[in-house]
Amino acid sequence: MAPRRLDPDDIASLLPAKGRVLVSSCSAESLVLGDAVRRAGTALGAMTFTGIFVPGLNTRSWLANPTCRVETFFMTPELKAAGAATKFLPFCYGDILHWLRSIPIDAALFMVTPPDGDGLCSFGPVVDFLAELWPKIPVRVAHINPRLPRVAGPHGIPFEALTAFIEADQDLLEQRDPPDDPVSRAIGEAVARFASNGATLQMGLGKIPTAALRALKGHRNLRVHSGLIPEAVVDLEDAGALAPGVSVTGGAAIGSRRLYDRVASGAYRFRPVSYTHSPKVLAEIDNFVTLNSAIEVDLFGQAYAEVGPSGLISGAGGASDFARGARAAGGARIVALAASANRGAVSRIVAPGEGRGPVSLGRMDTDVVVTEHGAADLRGLDHDERARALVAIAPPAHRDRLAAQWSELAASF
Repeated sequence: MAPRRLDPDDIASLLPAKGRVLVSSCSAESLVLGDAVRRAGTALGAMTFTGIFVPGLNTRSWLANPTCRVETFFMTPELKAAGAATKFLPFCYGDILHWLRSIPIDAALFMVTPPDGDGLCSFGPVVDFLAELWPKIPVRVAHINPRLPRVAGPHGIPFEALTAFIEADQDLLEQRDPPDDPVSRAIGEAVARFASNGATLQMGLGKIPTAALRALKGHRNLRVHSGLIPEAVVDLEDAGALAPGVSVTGGAAIGSRRLYDRVASGAYRFRPVSYTHSPKVLAEIDNFVTLNSAIEVDLFGQAYAEVGPSGLISGAGGASDFARGARAAGGARIVALAASANRGAVSRIVAPGEGRGPVSLGRMDTDVVVTEHGAADLRGLDHDERARALVAIAPPAHRDRLAAQWSELAASF
């Protein structure tokens, strides 16, 4: 049966009552489908929506009526404001995939390109989960968007496999790289010293990973293998720092139009989470360097990245998956953060027991911790040596206190 051309105001007639709907979001979230869900209101009944909703990028709650619920893996301000209607699942990416494979998903809402000559619609630069899961989802509602870039690779959906579709132009959602500042530049330059020519890089989003990538523009033959591809990768490409051929592999691109205009080139490949976060794939990457941010690091070397000033903001994300992969590959695992907060009043290098929230990366998941005061290379160090190295990159005004706290703790061992 050919897919049905859908009037957006009829979307409630397609979505199964009390069903779970997977929303393809990140930069390819369909505002057309989101608005249709909102207008459907009570006609939808008690639907549950789930997806990767990125703070600052995905601002819709998908809560069309008081009986709707959302399951999320990152806590956006909009979903936090929804209170009990939001269920926050603090999973790493590998566990997100396992969970989505294990539960019934009744429908999917997603964006694709128009079909090519073979009838295949590309998912564009957001293939993370849906590219693998769609064959098991019975109702498939697509927003066919001529502005979505078609990316190289086998991951898409045949037009004939769609249940229904809407055609509309929409720009991808943009999240521009933050500007550099002296602290992030100093951290980026320190991180760059741990990546040699020919390294393969993994990084998250944010000011510090962006500064680190910019600090690597003088390197050569670099590759990127990451869950999220930020815009600063284009800076490496323009500087001639990337290796020839396919040099960038990721699950989703988040940036501005400048990045989205590049992802269709031969340098970029987009693969599902089952590949980008696969322990087997990661273990085979030579010279693999992972860079992830943290909010706090304690003197054991444990990183805390899930609780911000407004409360819980995420699970472990992909950081733990990549840390395990880099360990198997014999690579370097870097955690980077500004040394202080609140204009120096608060140290983000903290004594054991003072980190807020769950441990995101354990002490066995971290090789190097970097702040603007330098790098603490923890490899091969005992507990005292690790603590001293971390105190040395803490804010100068807090070092004596941290050293005294460590001495008191160490005396009790």
